[in-house]
Amino acid sequence: MSEEDDAAADAPAQPRNPLHGLTLEAIVTALADHYGWEELGQRIPVRCFNVDPSVGSSLRFLRKTPWAREKVEGLYLFMLREERRAGRG
Repeated sequence: MSEEDDAAADAPAQPRNPLHGLTLEAIVTALADHYGWEELGQRIPVRCFNVDPSVGSSLRFLRKTPWAREKVEGLYLFMLREERRAGRG
């Protein structure tokens, strides 16, 4: 067993964390599908969403920019809450 396997075995389960197990690619794709690139660029005004947007360019930027990644994750959580509310109505 490697050190990585030991670390994974020691990591606590996160059953209540909606981001647990999701890749950044899955989050960006879901947001782009839900809002479209134009609205996504209005909600989070960064160049990768407004100028020739793509999942690949967004991932490159977000992996290097923690504050922007936090905004994307926050918008994803907001989207999940809104979808939940709409489903109950």
